[in-house]
Amino acid sequence: MKFSQRIQNIKPSMTLAITAKAKAMSAQGDNVIGFGAGEPDFGTPENIKQAAIDAIHNNDTYYTPVGGTDKLKDAIIEKFKRDNALTYSRDQVIVSCGAKHSFYNLAMVLWDKGDEVIVPAPYWVSYPEMVTLADATPVIVETAQSNDFKITPEQLQAAVTPNTRAVIINSPSNPTGSAYTRTELEALAEVALKNNLMVVSDEIYEKIVFDGFEHVSIASFSEEMKKNTVVINGASKCFAMTGWRIGYLAAEADIVKAVNKLQGQSTSNPTSIAQAACVEALTGAKTESAIASMVDAFQQRRNVLMDRYAAIDGVTCYKPVGSFYSFPDFSAYYGRTYKGKTLNGSMDIADFLLEEAKVAVVPGIAFGADANQRLSFATSLQNIEEGLDRIQKALSLL
Repeated sequence: MKFSQRIQNIKPSMTLAITAKAKAMSAQGDNVIGFGAGEPDFGTPENIKQAAIDAIHNNDTYYTPVGGTDKLKDAIIEKFKRDNALTYSRDQVIVSCGAKHSFYNLAMVLWDKGDEVIVPAPYWVSYPEMVTLADATPVIVETAQSNDFKITPEQLQAAVTPNTRAVIINSPSNPTGSAYTRTELEALAEVALKNNLMVVSDEIYEKIVFDGFEHVSIASFSEEMKKNTVVINGASKCFAMTGWRIGYLAAEADIVKAVNKLQGQSTSNPTSIAQAACVEALTGAKTESAIASMVDAFQQRRNVLMDRYAAIDGVTCYKPVGSFYSFPDFSAYYGRTYKGKTLNGSMDIADFLLEEAKVAVVPGIAFGADANQRLSFATSLQNIEEGLDRIQKALSLL
């Protein structure tokens, strides 16, 4: 069988691979504690589930317009106005099958061979791969833990070439939990406008922030910046709706029209029932209290996790201000050996912890940062305590 060059050019998702391996070990009887989850461990709020049930009973089970129902678009428009000080019209919003689908569609309609897209590292695993699928070139710009894993205006300017079309900003971030302040975003916006760069602003974790951090959308700074920004968001993370597969983007109408054309020849509309549920997620009176409870739990878990990292010799970790991920640096253990094998990178550490400690983490190399591991705290405090006990014990053997 001959496969396309397109599929040969991309790598499989390492996060999904680690999760699959951990599940296989669990199925064989191993007591594996997983820190790989990219989804909340909370159930979808009851009011949202009831809206889906009502949609089924009301026979809301047919095709919808390709880009989503007017009711959902109006709920998204109101959300942008309420939460982000952004004003859009229906022809500037399109609903897709998850935020990942939104980004993929965008890449397919905006970029071609020869185009460059700046991707700050650490990055979400799929950004570079989807840029590559569009035949464009991801330009990786490394950030540092000492700067809270944020790209600086100087780094952004230095990465710009005549072929640069866009820069991706993910705030709060997967995998680091870092987030940009208003002042930091204003400085990046200035560079973007100066160079006529499109900003792709992935704001999927906007409501999962800690310690009073204020999420700000870069698109809200000016009308000019709004025109140069595509905002991507969705229901998966903040509403604990990962399996419902609803994402959306807001942009200039010509971009949305192009995405709608592509989606019309690929998936067509997102599931009608999930769309009805998302309307309730965005407008329901009970939703915000459910989110607040979930965020409080995540913050408590983060605090415990940070205390545990501090007690492990050689491990350092940026304190996340958002999302439900931590990104500790394990590189102090590189070069050490166990049972005759030398551990030389994040893959080796991840394999060692899975085999020896029965703890599943995601190696940082998947996110463009080989010194680190990603540990999600979308798991119980009991699992966090037990998992870190196992990690600390295993590292002491090296």
